Amino acid sequence: MRIGVLTSGGDCPGLNAVIRGAVLKGTKIHNQSFIGIRDGWKGVVEGLTMPLDRHTVRGLGKQGGTILGTSRTNPFEGPHGGPENVQATLDRIGVDALIAIGGEGTLAAAKRLTDAGLKIVGVPKTIDNDLDATDYSFGFDTAVEIATEAIDRVRTTAESHKRCMVVEVMGRHVGWIALHAGMAAGAHAILIPEQPQSMEQICDWVQQVSDRGRAPIVVVAEGFTLNTMETAHSEKGLDAFNRPRLGGIADMLAPEIEARTGVESRATVLGHLQRGGVPSAYDRVLSTRLGMAAIDSIMREEWGTMVALRGTEVVNVPFEDAVGRLKTVPEDRYEEASILFG
Repeated sequence: MRIGVLTSGGDCPGLNAVIRGAVLKGTKIHNQSFIGIRDGWKGVVEGLTMPLDRHTVRGLGKQGGTILGTSRTNPFEGPHGGPENVQATLDRIGVDALIAIGGEGTLAAAKRLTDAGLKIVGVPKTIDNDLDATDYSFGFDTAVEIATEAIDRVRTTAESHKRCMVVEVMGRHVGWIALHAGMAAGAHAILIPEQPQSMEQICDWVQQVSDRGRAPIVVVAEGFTLNTMETAHSEKGLDAFNRPRLGGIADMLAPEIEARTGVESRATVLGHLQRGGVPSAYDRVLSTRLGMAAIDSIMREEWGTMVALRGTEVVNVPFEDAVGRLKTVPEDRYEEASILFG
C-alpha cells in the first residue's frame, strides 16, 4: 500500500513529528511506502509530490514547521478541484490512501472528500486547541510555552517602567492559549473571545494593580471583543476562506487603557512567534503517537475518521465529531482564572 501524507492550513510545531511517526510505523511494521503531498490540498489538486521514506524523516521529531509545505487551498475550487479530479490525481501518483494533517478547515474538506468515496484519515492540528473531539491537539502546548515566556520577558520591562503591558496572543474563536499562558505567567487580566468585557472592567483591573505599585499585565486573545463590539477587531482584509484576518486588538486597547487610567500602556502582538520554533517535549510525543495511530486507522480501513486524544489514550472519532463544533473555554474555567485578576 502506498500512502500519501499532506499538511494543510497554518503551520504548527509537531507536524514533522506526525509525519515521522507515520512513516516509521508504516515502513517497519506494515511494509508500506509513502509519498509526500506538497503544499497541502494544493498538492492534491495539482499533483505536487516529494519522496517520503525513512531517510527523509530522520531526525524530524524535533524540527518545527513542515517539510511538506502547507497552504490554505480549497480542494473543491479551480479547474482541477472536486472529488473526481482529486481521486484522479491520487490514482495518477499511485496513492491508495491519504493522511490529512490539519485543523477544522482541513478536516472539513477531508470529510467532504470521504463522503464522496475517497480513502482518507485525519490527524488534528491546531495551536488554538479548539477541536471539540480531542482533549488536546499538538502545537497548543508549544504555543502556550512560547506565549508564557514572552509574557515573562515583557513583565521585567513593565516593572522597570511601571507600565501596563497588553500582550496579544492567537485565538480567533477560543481563548485557550490566552487562558493557559495568562495563568502561567500571572497575568492580572485575561481577555478571551468567549467572555466579552467592558472597557470599564478592564481599566478597573489595571487600576487595582497600579494602585498596589505593580505593573499590570493584560493578556488578550486576538478574537476578543469588548461588549460594545459586534465583531472581532480586523484591519487586514480577508484570508483565502474569506474570513477576516484578525490581529491588533492589543493596539486598540493599550491607548484606551492609558487614556482612562493614566497608566502608561504598551501593546505587544506575539503573532506568528507562537507557531514557530521547535515543538515542546509534550507535543513531540503526542504528535508521534498520533502519526502512528493514523497508520492503525488505515490498516483498519476506518476512512472518514481522525485520531484523537481522550485522557491519555489515542482513539478514533468520525470527522463530523471533529468539525461539528468548537471546543470553547467553559465559563467555570474562566471564573477560576478571574479570581487572580486585578
